[in-house]
Amino acid sequence: MNLGLILLEAVANAGGAIGAGIAAIGAGIGIGQIGKGAVEAIARQPEAANDIRSNMILTAAFVEGVALFAVIAGILAMFV
Repeated sequence: MNLGLILLEAVANAGGAIGAGIAAIGAGIGIGQIGKGAVEAIARQPEAANDIRSNMILTAAFVEGVALFAVIAGILAMFV
């Protein structure tokens, strides 16, 4: 095989793996920020804890969904 083609394939694999890793790290940071904000909001206004908690869970689910798509795209980049 051509050395350039092998190198290009290796770079694509590395890029996909790095992209999937960055997506996972970003999701972790995002969910941490959501939790931090929710805890601070509940500390300020304890009577609204149920509403804050439900909004926190919904937002965390959206972040996880986007992160899952990004990780899958990174994995697909490694194999295509």
